[in-house]
Amino acid sequence: MSLNPNYFEPVRLEFHAGKLFTSQDIRGAEKSYDDLKEAYQIAILAKGHFFLDEEFMHTFEYYDPDCKISLGGKSKIITLELSKLDRVVEKPAIDMNTQESWAVYFRFLTDKSKRFKINDILEKEEGIAMASEVLLSISKDEIEQARLMSELKYELDTQSNLVEAKREGRREGRKEGMQEAIELLKSGKSLEEIIRKYDNGQ
Repeated sequence: MSLNPNYFEPVRLEFHAGKLFTSQDIRGAEKSYDDLKEAYQIAILAKGHFFLDEEFMHTFEYYDPDCKISLGGKSKIITLELSKLDRVVEKPAIDMNTQESWAVYFRFLTDKSKRFKINDILEKEEGIAMASEVLLSISKDEIEQARLMSELKYELDTQSNLVEAKREGRREGRKEGMQEAIELLKSGKSLEEIIRKYDNGQ
């Protein structure tokens, strides 16, 4: 779940979806690529509008946009923007499609004012009801695996933010340096004098 998706969210999603898919082990004499299971990464974007349209759900896969051909692979990235559900939640549960039901469930599960709506969804959607049961029976190993994945994501997110801040600082520094050099040239300083000035750190 991303509470406030950063600008690098798309490539972040692609990176972790790739790790999820390629973490499958198909080594061995009796294994082939056909044994790879489908991998779905569902990204819940909790605050703000990340994509500019009003659709709350998008599905991404390998696709050639010029020839309109899908690779038909086994990995997909699904995004749910919870900030776009205010109108959807007002619909009767019976009128919601599966995607709407899941999205409303994720956003309003802990909202006491929507308790009846969540109960209606659980009665209508067997898959969501089963997921609720699974959440209550997750093993310690699965919790640990999820914790390690969460730690990796946090580490890489923090690293990406720091690196981008440094790069932005360098870009600003170069920009300011260029402006200062131009002013010095305009004031009559020679190129050699300007170079000496920066070489000496003055």
